[in-house]
Amino acid sequence: MNSVVVFCGSSEGTHEQYANDAFALGEKFAKNDIQLVYGGAKIGIMGKVASGVLAHGGKAIGVIPEFLKREEVFHPNLTELIITKDMHERKLKMHELSDGILMLPGGYGTLEEFFEMLTWAQLGLHQYPIGVLNTNNFYSELLNMLQHMVNQGFVKQLNFDMILVDESIDDLLNKMNNYKPIPVPKWLTKEQI
Repeated sequence: MNSVVVFCGSSEGTHEQYANDAFALGEKFAKNDIQLVYGGAKIGIMGKVASGVLAHGGKAIGVIPEFLKREEVFHPNLTELIITKDMHERKLKMHELSDGILMLPGGYGTLEEFFEMLTWAQLGLHQYPIGVLNTNNFYSELLNMLQHMVNQGFVKQLNFDMILVDESIDDLLNKMNNYKPIPVPKWLTKEQI
């Protein structure tokens, strides 16, 4: 992976480990020459992951919609800041700039972005590795719910298995680097991918 989009919270959460892991992930990206693509904010763990990258000489590209580009929100020291007209254009640009997807703890927006990219993978629109850093077991209950959806026949096990999960940054990045994509659904044409 050369460029990974990270979806995460604009808050820091209740455990300092969330911010610590975000900064450490940024440091790991910089040391492994992985470009960060993210929401462009200086606040929350979004800001921590970008600061981790930048503090160690890495590249961080922020993608932020026009209505959120306020001085108190966007990170002033990014390698590049891309302004989009809306949230939909933002997600598309993030996708275009990345070859991997990673989710850290966050709220509704984080989940929405993650699940859209996961759905695109399920449909065969991309074959990027999709990782979840499960800091402090933050996503364990969500993952249990997704397994319940498999058990109840609403999600295929093959699609659930696309989600790579670990509590260790190194182990998660290793899983993502070694990811073998699932076959593209037969009902999609090559032109749609």
